[in-house]
Amino acid sequence: MSDLSDADASLIERALNDDTDAFGELYMRYLDAIYRYIYFRVDDSRDAEDLTEQVFLKAWEALPGYERQGYPFTSWLYRIAHNTVIDHYRRQKATVALSPLPELELNSNQPNTLDQVIEAEEASMLAAAISQLPDEQQQVIVLRFIEGLRHAEIAQVMDKSKGACRTIQYRALTALSRLLIGSSAARRTDE
Repeated sequence: MSDLSDADASLIERALNDDTDAFGELYMRYLDAIYRYIYFRVDDSRDAEDLTEQVFLKAWEALPGYERQGYPFTSWLYRIAHNTVIDHYRRQKATVALSPLPELELNSNQPNTLDQVIEAEEASMLAAAISQLPDEQQQVIVLRFIEGLRHAEIAQVMDKSKGACRTIQYRALTALSRLLIGSSAARRTDE
């Protein structure tokens, strides 16, 4: 078990004993990661902020029922975030899609403006390709490559086996490759 897990366990234990400062530390530790996860699942930064707050409120309310079963606290939070996003879309009656990556601010004092433009264009193409994947594949790609979770953590979040998550990832990467190659070829014919 890593020091981070030990630190989480200590904070969770304190939070279970009504230490709001301990939960505040957990909140600060995981706020950015949960926000990023939600932001890539919804199409609006304000919605992402609201949903992130809902996740932490639900986590606080559900904390007495939290059981650590060999999975990190973050897996539990991502599971709550996933369910919150699903509830959000059920209320909106919309389909889940990734939002485009925010464009880089181009500053004239930046030495490599051309590199930034190219990087922003590539990121935009990648986000567009990811948004064409089925929901399950989008989720695996975001958790694995944007959030950096391990397969075991993704399996916990998605309530699937590690093997199933690896299969979903393989299919997603294969589909992404086809989409990006097709997008690149279409761009060349437009030029």
